Amino acid sequence: MTTASTTSQATETLIERSQLKALVEACLVVDEGIAGTKDVEIGMMAGAGVVPGPFARADERGLDDVLEALERAHAEWGERFEPPLLLRRLVRQGRLGRKSGQGFFPYPQPDDGQSRETIALESRGDIAIVWLNRPPANPLSPQVIRELAELWKELDGKARAVVIASSNIFTFSAGADIKEFTKMEPSKEGQDLIESGHGLMTGMEKSSTVTIAAVNSLAFGGGCELSMACDFRVAAESATFGQPEINLGIIPGFGGTQRLPRLVGEGKALEMNLTGEPISAYQALRYGLVNEVVPDHELFDTAFSWARKMSEQAPIAIEQIKSVSAMGELGEGLEAEAQGFAKAFTSEDAKEGIAAFLQKRNARFKGR
Repeated sequence: MTTASTTSQATETLIERSQLKALVEACLVVDEGIAGTKDVEIGMMAGAGVVPGPFARADERGLDDVLEALERAHAEWGERFEPPLLLRRLVRQGRLGRKSGQGFFPYPQPDDGQSRETIALESRGDIAIVWLNRPPANPLSPQVIRELAELWKELDGKARAVVIASSNIFTFSAGADIKEFTKMEPSKEGQDLIESGHGLMTGMEKSSTVTIAAVNSLAFGGGCELSMACDFRVAAESATFGQPEINLGIIPGFGGTQRLPRLVGEGKALEMNLTGEPISAYQALRYGLVNEVVPDHELFDTAFSWARKMSEQAPIAIEQIKSVSAMGELGEGLEAEAQGFAKAFTSEDAKEGIAAFLQKRNARFKGR
């Protein structure tokens, strides 16, 4: 064997050892409850310069292949390479990474012809998965609202349950696309956008199709409002919820002033809407904003199990329960919210708030 080939083999062995050891340590951090998969992945990428992070790298390789490699390493290199329980559990569950659609993270496998520019549809029997697919922020731009509304017409009453999830680990949805705001004529395009969003989300609430939001990370502004329009919200431990519109000099426009008080109570909703401060997943659970909080790597499977359970219920009964539950003053409240949003959005303070956000400076509001 030549010196060059020996050096190359030694390098490959070193890389293999370091990658396997990094995965073992990352799994132990998750198993011991120190951090979730998303935080570990982002920490390794941002802090250690490991790109992709250990979990995404393992998913790409295939978790069954990684497990076999660790078993060989354990036998050859010792206890430090013992395959972690988390990895063994995922392989037993058939979660083998990208090739199976789910490993440490979920991976969209859209139906043929169902990959739109900002969202994608994946069907699993009578359950549909709508993937928000405009990384990294998944903003609720006019195009996203339009594509969601068009897709909802196909799913409404036909799919038994729908899971709304994010295709990336960074955000569920960071809210409205602020740059798009600056291009809209408030009295026409802005109003049309609000009405489209209200129509979509109200339709979701009254449908016989059950909707579950799988909130994996940031759900701010319109993203939080989209999740609130769903029948159930399952959150990863690293998820965060917030209504930061006040910081731009505007108000929530997709139901945040109406659905949030119904979920968390008037006092907490007013606090969130007036301060713009986010809350954690466990705070959201305590206040009633989410139905369940699970470890990051269990989020999609848990949300899908909710969908599977709901898909077995009687559609007519579901539709009637949802329709009756949504009655009351919601419609009037949403109309008032739309008028309030239009008034705030056309103010000088709104222009200043949006400009300050885009220019990364503090806004100077003047009350006009």
